[in-house]
This record gives sequence, C-alpha cells and structure tokens, in this order.
Amino acid sequence: MKFDIFLNPVDGSDHSRRSTEYAITFAKQFKARIILLHCHNHFPVVLSEPYYQQAMDEIITDSQLLIQPYETLLETAGVEYEIRILEGLPGSSIAKIAEKEAIDMVIMGSRGVSDFQGLFLGSVAHQVLHKCNACPVFIVK
Repeated sequence: MKFDIFLNPVDGSDHSRRSTEYAITFAKQFKARIILLHCHNHFPVVLSEPYYQQAMDEIITDSQLLIQPYETLLETAGVEYEIRILEGLPGSSIAKIAEKEAIDMVIMGSRGVSDFQGLFLGSVAHQVLHKCNACPVFIVK
C-alpha cells in the first residue's frame, strides 16, 4: 500500500499535537506530504459592517495562531506540508476534504471520549470515523 498524502486535522489540543507527531513519523516513513487542517466556526451572519469584518478577522487570526505550533513541528521535522483553514463543522469538513484531496489516511486526535459517549456528544473523531469513506482514519489518543 502506498501513502502519498496524510490529512492531519488539528484543534489545539494535546491529542492533536500527538496526532501531528504520528503524521510526521508516517510522512517520513512513506516520503509523503501532510495536509494540516483546521476547521473554525461559521462566520457570523447577523453582523453588519464593520463588525462583520472584525469578527472574520478575529476568527482567521485565531485559526492562524492555533495552526502555528503544528507548522513549527512540521518545519522542524522537514516534512512537506500544506495548510488548509476551513469554515464549517469539522466532522463533515474532514470527510469532504479527504475525498476531494484524494487523501490516503486521516491521522487525527481524540479527546478520549468513549464510543457510547461519542454518540451523544457528537465527538469529531466519532463523526469522522462514520462519515469518512474515502480512506482509513487513524485516531491518536
């Protein structure tokens, strides 16, 4: 089996950091690249200018700050990577980008929610496991 592209969704948690470390290990082993993904909340639709633009700028700035430590990890490791920052619900967005980008494996963190709790809490890892049909999903705890 050949792996060329790994998708590594991150949310700022310790689990995400560990998933990035695993993604780096896999990328080095398979000489693959990583797509680092962060999904932020929807932009507010009830604000008018200039508040709408301020809210958008804050969300984008926060997303870029969240991504920065992961980008540093990838640069230090010398792994080829790209960054995607998307608006929307993470579970659905991760599955969609995995299909659109022809991802070979999703490597993501779990916040430690059990399957039973995940059904009620709607954990992102649980959603991705069920929605992502394009490739395998590797969950890091």
